[in-house]
Amino acid sequence: MATLTPEAPEAPRSTSGRHPVPPRPAPHPHVVATWAIFIGLLAMCVWSAYDLGINPVTIFERLANGVDFLSRLVPPEFPEPGRLIELTLTTLAIVFLATLFSVVTSVPIAIFAAVNTTTGMVSRQTARIIMIFCRAAPDLVFAIILIRVFGPANGALIGIIAMGLSSIGMVGKLLADNIEDVNRGPSEAIQAAGGARWQWIHSTVIPQILPQIIAHGLHRMDINLRNSVLLGFVGVPGIGAALSTAMNTRQWQLVMGLAIIITVLCIFMELLSGAIRTQLMGRDGSGRRRGILGVIDRIAHNNWVTAPTETHQVQRTRNGAVRTSPQWDAGRIQRFFGWLVLIGLVVAAVWDIQINWQVLTNTVTNFPEVVSRFFPPDGRGLYWDRFFPALVETVQIGFASLLLGLFIALPIGAMAARNVAPTPGIAKFFRIVIVVCRAFPELVLAIILVVILGFNATAGVLALAFGSIGLLSKLVADSLEESDTRVQDAVRASGANRLQTFFAATVRQTAPATIAHILYQLDVNIRAATLLGVLGLGIGFDLLEASTRNRYDILSLIILNILAVVVVLELISMYVRKVVR
Repeated sequence: MATLTPEAPEAPRSTSGRHPVPPRPAPHPHVVATWAIFIGLLAMCVWSAYDLGINPVTIFERLANGVDFLSRLVPPEFPEPGRLIELTLTTLAIVFLATLFSVVTSVPIAIFAAVNTTTGMVSRQTARIIMIFCRAAPDLVFAIILIRVFGPANGALIGIIAMGLSSIGMVGKLLADNIEDVNRGPSEAIQAAGGARWQWIHSTVIPQILPQIIAHGLHRMDINLRNSVLLGFVGVPGIGAALSTAMNTRQWQLVMGLAIIITVLCIFMELLSGAIRTQLMGRDGSGRRRGILGVIDRIAHNNWVTAPTETHQVQRTRNGAVRTSPQWDAGRIQRFFGWLVLIGLVVAAVWDIQINWQVLTNTVTNFPEVVSRFFPPDGRGLYWDRFFPALVETVQIGFASLLLGLFIALPIGAMAARNVAPTPGIAKFFRIVIVVCRAFPELVLAIILVVILGFNATAGVLALAFGSIGLLSKLVADSLEESDTRVQDAVRASGANRLQTFFAATVRQTAPATIAHILYQLDVNIRAATLLGVLGLGIGFDLLEASTRNRYDILSLIILNILAVVVVLELISMYVRKVVR
């Protein structure tokens, strides 16, 4: 009987055989367009740095020549203790009320902007347009417009509204993304039971995003504290106004003292917001909450209410009576004291800033007449010779600072990620470096660099580059730590070394997020470059000068140009994020 032998497997055919490898598919047009945008942005960064004269030789020469100017800053001089406390409380009150205004306003806007809570396409697009507009206009632009409307007598109110409107764009967008990511099961259950729209939003959506509301509010409060210094140059009271007066009178030692105070406040706010977030969301190894909230949990468990053991049983008090009101559990105690502290802070802040309600009422009456002065925009024949070159310089400062900050932020961010750094100690060290970089406001650095290097674009570029290192490296480190470690373990198990694993697994996962962070940093830098006008740089200087001289037509022309640049960058960023996502 014949035996059957298994056939040997057929050898793979070569590409020259009867079955050639199919040709590589042509790249998608959107991918080609995205690469063209990347190359164009990189070329713009290089050209900006070259045209502004940013090179290591020039920087070190100017630093060497600026040693004499540095002696003007030391020893620092501080205001009187009573005056210092007054300035600090006024600044914190304005920042707190502005942040609260932005959060309260952003919640309904985010509800209409989120796809799962909006009432329709029209309301969703309207809410998105509002957020884009608020995110596009720097708070300095809002402040300049409002100070023309309300007058200098209500500088505190102007600061609150300006920073609040500028914050809505960021806070509203983040909250809209959080709303779209909530668990929809509880909402669908209440809808199935016949609950109205506002009932299921209030009962299921808001409680789920409440930690994010607090976290975003604390983060925005830190940003508003830094921005409040800039608004002091246009009449908003506080430390910024005192800094503006000291600079105009060339009291450089007082400038240095106020800069130190601002830096200390920023560090304090960073530590406070981190501590609050830990108190609200941190838990120990046993699952119990840390800090004061852990104490509240233990108080609430003191048998104030007898909890039911079956689903059909009712709650009873100690004496056996049926309880009809909500029990005083940990959540209710936390909400009660939270609202109590919030109301107390609002009352204290409103009392401190002392709004002139009479002037405000008179201004509202004249509001249409004041707004009409801004139209039509007119450059008075100076647009192409003066305003357009200043606008180009502002954009160049933003691009050049991104280029310098990017090359330093990427390695620092990589070493700060715990799943990338060789040892935990190295990751902790670079995290400290990031905190130090974020502690110094860009305006404070720009003031010091202007004193050392003189009034030129180099000072602004270096200040914004230093700020880019702090923010961008933090975003990159967080994205790397959020990557899927299972992919890295699989690549490492195949024999790859640390560097190969980093580029093959970690970088490829986080590339879309990193690109989004870089574009966001570019947007931040260009808006910040506008604010450097208080130091005589770019289009911001012409903006402040037109505001001082009441040139409403020039003011509106410059504002429209700034908005056009920021909106174009926002549209490019949205397109690129959509393609690489």
